[in-house]
Amino acid sequence: MQAYVDSSVIMGQTGLYQKDVEKFANIEYMRCTPENGFFPDLSSISRPDIIFFCSPNNPTGAAATREQLTQLVQFAKDNGSIIVYDSAYAMYITGDNPRSIFEIPGAKEVALETSSFSKYAGFTGVRLGWTVVPKQLLFSDGFPVAKDFNRIVSTCFNGASNISQAGGLACLSPDGLKAMRDVIGFYKENTDIIVETFDSLGFKVYGGENAPYVWVYFPGRSSWDVFGEILEKTHVVTTPGSGFGPGGEGFVRVSAFGHRENVLEACRRFRQLYK
Repeated sequence: MQAYVDSSVIMGQTGLYQKDVEKFANIEYMRCTPENGFFPDLSSISRPDIIFFCSPNNPTGAAATREQLTQLVQFAKDNGSIIVYDSAYAMYITGDNPRSIFEIPGAKEVALETSSFSKYAGFTGVRLGWTVVPKQLLFSDGFPVAKDFNRIVSTCFNGASNISQAGGLACLSPDGLKAMRDVIGFYKENTDIIVETFDSLGFKVYGGENAPYVWVYFPGRSSWDVFGEILEKTHVVTTPGSGFGPGGEGFVRVSAFGHRENVLEACRRFRQLYK
């Protein structure tokens, strides 16, 4: 996600932007494509200080397997790296894919995990989330990451409001958990409708199984051109893949977050445009 890049730029750790290759000098872009199963080739990556990893992934909808996350944890151990694991869509996972990095042995020594109620309970504007920083996670000099994290958060943030915390506690009650599962089930039905639409039109479609996003491939085309075409001819807003990084060129992301009648109408317009 672009937020990982932008936050790193704000912290001043990325070096200068290289216009000729459209990337920052000190950022290692872990390209995730259909060819590598949407999991980066770690053997081709230089030693990073911080690894941002999102599973299920936004925008591709891919969810890392247990074997892949085991490989990622070992890579971080071998290189002295810290994984910032974004599990904002974990409740969308079906099957055996891990819902947390801490399901992987040894992950507490190399990773912290962050998540939120935004994608489970419609808290996007409320801004309530959480971060787990294990006591075992240390900097190279042995200083606990949790102590630094607490210092930064206590300095820069006054805490979530009582109202939003009360809402979060309600989400974790039996009724709240059921309501969140029902909402997720509804969005997964929306996802199935979108996937079936693009499948029927002959497009190569990825994601949609463990995340509310459908990653549609338009070979040989600019993702911004496709975005513009869809917007101008159907008045439906998608997201150009290249907006997430260079690996997204040629794709657009279609979101399942929406009312059923709007999803059905959007898909009707997609069919009319690409029939």
